[in-house]
Amino acid sequence: MRAVVQRVKEASVKVDGDTVGLIGAGFLVLLGVAKDDGEKDASYTADKVAGLRVFDDGDGKFNLSLTDVEGAVLAVSQFTLYGDARGGRRPSFTEAAGAELGRSMYELFIDKLESKGIEVQRGVFGAKMEVALVNDGPVTILIDSRKQF
Repeated sequence: MRAVVQRVKEASVKVDGDTVGLIGAGFLVLLGVAKDDGEKDASYTADKVAGLRVFDDGDGKFNLSLTDVEGAVLAVSQFTLYGDARGGRRPSFTEAAGAELGRSMYELFIDKLESKGIEVQRGVFGAKMEVALVNDGPVTILIDSRKQF
């Protein structure tokens, strides 16, 4: 599982012109699921997102986590995070999960964040979405569950 985590002042996602997810301060998480991901990957990624200490404390240092600042998450599925463009100009997506596994792992990731008391807004799995954000910092962190096993 891969996550691009962006610290935001606000973020939103629209489908067909309608806003389906909207948060204030917190994280925009673009989430990609690999074809062999499982519960262990979802747990690892959710734990990392919830515990990332990238919010400033009173001294301007990265010491506070999402839960410390009572931030929210906007979770957007993005299979293109598993795009491989090494072989040419058109990316291959053979490492990305199919729709059924992708959807279930996306939902599991969200469930795991919510079980930690984190408010989660979401995009619409498989839909063409318009994502808007105000990146705070900018701060962008990459998480890859495959790098930790």
